Amino acid sequence: MQVILLERVAKLGQMGEVVEVKPGYARNFLLPQGKALSASKANIEAFEGRKAQLEAQNLETKKEAEKMAEKLNGQQFIVIRSASDAGALYGSVTTRDAADATTEEGFTVDRKQVVLGQPIKELGLHDVQIILHPEVEATIQLNVARSPEEAELQASGKSIQELAAEEEAAAEFEISELFDDIGSAGADDDYDAPAPARDSEEDSSNA
Repeated sequence: MQVILLERVAKLGQMGEVVEVKPGYARNFLLPQGKALSASKANIEAFEGRKAQLEAQNLETKKEAEKMAEKLNGQQFIVIRSASDAGALYGSVTTRDAADATTEEGFTVDRKQVVLGQPIKELGLHDVQIILHPEVEATIQLNVARSPEEAELQASGKSIQELAAEEEAAAEFEISELFDDIGSAGADDDYDAPAPARDSEEDSSNA
């Protein structure tokens, strides 16, 4: 099926181009979202009549998107999730979670603008792409952690494995300190114990 693009579409073409696409892709995505029109003679003529207006609108929205990208690019957003000790999430972080996290911090992002290269199923820092405009993208970072305190440590550059190792080392240190305290207490008891009494024969010989 041939369509005429009303805006740039990644991996497909620029505004005004007539391209061949699968009918399902056109019906389910391009046409309902206003990204294209079927490439009939009437639609092509209508596009030519609106081309200048569409280009002006595209330029304006592109400028707005670029301003937002400057503020959004490189920002880090915290997502709190339950996970195992090894860092595996009980579930996954979705495009909606990413959109909600950015929106809570004052940015208007729709989940349809979020691109996840692969499902986020582990604790840690994850780069996520945000499509603000057909020609403008931003990259944010999701800090997925079990608590705000853990998120702060991850933001400082520590991985979940390093945090787990530190917690284990701290626990071992506390246990060794406890055994040291018990050992020293036992030694004190031995030191304070009364001297054994002399036997009766030794006492009588000294009499």
